[in-house]
Amino acid sequence: MKSVVAALILWTGTTVSIADWESGIAAYEAGNHAAAFAEFQRLAAQGDAAAQYNLGVMFHHGEGVPADLRQAHRWYRRAAEQGYVDSQNNLGMMYTKAEGVSRDYLEAVRWYRHAARQGHPMAQNNLGVMYARGHGVPHDYVEAYAWYTLAAQGAAYEPAISNREKLRRLMGPDEISAAQMLAMRLLEQIQPISRN
Repeated sequence: MKSVVAALILWTGTTVSIADWESGIAAYEAGNHAAAFAEFQRLAAQGDAAAQYNLGVMFHHGEGVPADLRQAHRWYRRAAEQGYVDSQNNLGMMYTKAEGVSRDYLEAVRWYRHAARQGHPMAQNNLGVMYARGHGVPHDYVEAYAWYTLAAQGAAYEPAISNREKLRRLMGPDEISAAQMLAMRLLEQIQPISRN
C-alpha cells in the first residue's frame, strides 16, 4: 500500500504529460517527496487516477506533506471512483480500520469487492476476511475460502494462502468442494486489473 505507482503510460481520458509523471516518480524515488507531491498534485487536478492514488498514499504516510487521513481518503476515493483498484482496496482498508473515517464494514466490503472483481489479490484476500468474520456480509466460510483461493492462485498472495489453510481446518469436505466450485465461477467473472 505504501509504494507510489510507477507507470510508463497513462490513459485516463485526459492529457497527461509523461515527462511530468516521470519527473514526479524520479523525485519520489530520490526522496524528494515535496517535489513529487507537487507534480502529482498538478496531474491529479487534471483527473489522473494514478496521481490521485499517489497523493492518497503520500497523505496516508506523511510523505512530502503532514500525514492527513481525511485527505488520503479524499484522494483514494477520487481514484477509486475512476476504477483504480489500488485505491479501491485502500479505501476498503480505511473503512475496515476506521482510518480517517468511521468504521463501516459495508463500505469496506463494497470497495474490496470492486477491486477483487478486477483481480486485485490483496482485495480478494480482504474480502475473504470479511466473509470469514461476518463483517459487512453474512458469515460464510465457503465464500471466504473461494476469495482466498482466487488470491492464492493468481498471485500466490501469501496471506491468502495462510488464511485459506486456517479456514480449511474449520470446514468439512463438502464445504471445501463448494468453495472450490464457487472460486471457479468467480474466476470467470474477474475483469483485468485497471490501474488507470
